Amino acid sequence: MKTLSELITEASLIISEISDHPDYQSLVDEGYSADLNIADASTALVYLSWVVDPPPAITAAEIPEVEVNQ
Repeated sequence: MKTLSELITEASLIISEISDHPDYQSLVDEGYSADLNIADASTALVYLSWVVDPPPAITAAEIPEVEVNQ
């Protein structure tokens, strides 16, 4: 059985393929519009991946100092 992380990755790749597919692009060009779209689905998968595999926390020591000249 695949892990949830693997399934999220596969789903993200499939959504990207759908978005790039010429038939889908034709539908969009003809005015296809939905309340939820491909970008919404992609965003939902990103949020889910953050819950399943949270990004590592950044410590203050890892943030570079930036000098601002006025």
